[in-house]
Amino acid sequence: MFNHVMVGTNDIARAKRFYDAVLGVLGAGAPFENTAPTGQARLFYRHDGAAFCVSEPINGEAACHANGGTIGFKCGSPEQVQQFHDVAIAHGGTTCEEPPGLREGSLGAMVLAYVRDPDGNKLCAVHRPKKA
Repeated sequence: MFNHVMVGTNDIARAKRFYDAVLGVLGAGAPFENTAPTGQARLFYRHDGAAFCVSEPINGEAACHANGGTIGFKCGSPEQVQQFHDVAIAHGGTTCEEPPGLREGSLGAMVLAYVRDPDGNKLCAVHRPKKA
C-alpha cells in the first residue's frame, strides 16, 4: 500500500546521522542524497521496495512533527526492536511511551519500542510474534 513516507527536518546533517544508524539496524543502506529544485536537501533511504525520506521543508518554514502521527518500522525479532530503540537513543533520539517490550492488546501480541527522532517525529519499531 505504501510507496514512501517523508518527514521534515531542521538539521539535515543531524537527521542523516540519526537515520543512517537507526535504519541501518533494519538493513537500509546509505541514502540517495538529493537537492530539490527549490534548494532544500533531501535524503531517500530505500529498502524492500519502499522509501523513507527526510527533507528540509520545501515551503521554507520550520519542520515540525505530526501530533498523533507515528511511523512504524517492521522488525524481524524482539531483539531487533530493542536494537532499533537503543541505536535511536544513542544517536539523539528520546524514548517515549512505555519502555520497549511485549504488549498484549486487541490487535494481538506485539513487541514495540517508541522513540522520537531529534526533530520530534514519533517512530515505532514493531515485531509481531507468530501465533503458537
